[in-house]
Amino acid sequence: MTDLLPDWVVSPLMTLLGWLPESQKYAWLDVALQVLLILLIVLAGDRFGMPVLQRLARHLPFSRRLLVQCRRALRVAAFFLLLQIVFRDTDPRLHLSPLLLHLTALLTIASLTWLSSRAVQSIADTIVERNPINLTDNLAARRVHTQTRVLARSVNVLIILVGTGMALMTLPLLRQIGTSLLASAGVAGLIVGFAAKPVLGNLLAGLQLAISQPIRLDDVVIVENEWGQIEEITGTYVVVRIWDQRRLIVPLQWFIEHPFQNWTRNSAELLGVVMLWVDYRLPLEPLRAEAQRLCRTFQEWDGRVCVVQVTETNERAMQVRILVSAPDSPRTFDLRCKMREGLLDFIQRQYPDCLPRVRGETVGAVMNPEIQR
Repeated sequence: MTDLLPDWVVSPLMTLLGWLPESQKYAWLDVALQVLLILLIVLAGDRFGMPVLQRLARHLPFSRRLLVQCRRALRVAAFFLLLQIVFRDTDPRLHLSPLLLHLTALLTIASLTWLSSRAVQSIADTIVERNPINLTDNLAARRVHTQTRVLARSVNVLIILVGTGMALMTLPLLRQIGTSLLASAGVAGLIVGFAAKPVLGNLLAGLQLAISQPIRLDDVVIVENEWGQIEEITGTYVVVRIWDQRRLIVPLQWFIEHPFQNWTRNSAELLGVVMLWVDYRLPLEPLRAEAQRLCRTFQEWDGRVCVVQVTETNERAMQVRILVSAPDSPRTFDLRCKMREGLLDFIQRQYPDCLPRVRGETVGAVMNPEIQR
């Protein structure tokens, strides 16, 4: 390449390389010019070629986001890939070329790993964007969000694992470590696999959660006797947002190995229960009529169920169960509270003597005739 440049350009460059042996000056100058040319080609392709591709993909959501999110990673990966080609064809007399070749190989693996990870993330973001979760009936969208995010994180973990293993395998001293790391991904290696059991366990649990979906994002669950919603599913743990704004961090494997309640598995509709203890003298028909009237006035009631039943009795009172229905768990809780308050107010106003009470009977004492005299 130095033959294509004029002498007034080559001479100053040769002066800068004066510390090198005479036999290597032109070789290193040729390599430096090729690297500079590669850099210019990559920058020109990014500056002029990328806008053209983005314009062509403006109606293709997956391709458009892929180009936007992978632009930097693609630029870096292309540069190091071309450097690999240049350094493999360098003059054998350059003693530092094996070192540069190995360094560019590591950087190429790192850039390709970065590019693959960004590509997976861009596809996942596009799928999530095309399935908005802020809808009234968002069951299908939550299913897609859960599968997409968990699978994307699992694939990214595999990409990083494979990239790290390939990078270590390029080092002679660490080649065995790299081979073992790749083996832990499922190829072989009993000892390394046993050591990596927690990582692989969470990875497999994440894949199982994504496929079978016992939980999804925004599901209402009872975990460790705590009521909350699934806020985030990562590659190793699940974040449950508790009703009082606390956060419960649960490992992925816990949901595979332990039972838990999912209140929104198939739908968000729920039945709410209100229990009242009242006196036996309370007439039930007015109470049923009042419960129906109250339900019709509450916006939380969905019109499906409003039932009043006596479910328990003892020597002092009877237990009345009011069963009501609502579209989701927050409104079910509010409906239960309003129904309990409304019925208690009704009983206090209309039948105040029918609240639970303890009865007692006073028996007059029989006086001793001796005392009477």
